Amino acid sequence: MKLADHLNHEERKHMEKLRERNKPPSKKKRKGKVKEEKVNWHDIMGTNRDTFKRVGGRLRRK
Repeated sequence: MKLADHLNHEERKHMEKLRERNKPPSKKKRKGKVKEEKVNWHDIMGTNRDTFKRVGGRLRRK
């Protein structure tokens, strides 16, 4: 049995108002720009690292 089955009409309206009040504003209603996080995934995953090669017994950057 659901909670709404145990409430009268006025209490249901009150619960609906509370639910609407606690919702975060939609993207259309927000004012200003939404700041997006910019992440350099190549640096995080390590694909931008220098590569080295052995040349004549020593290491040289490729």
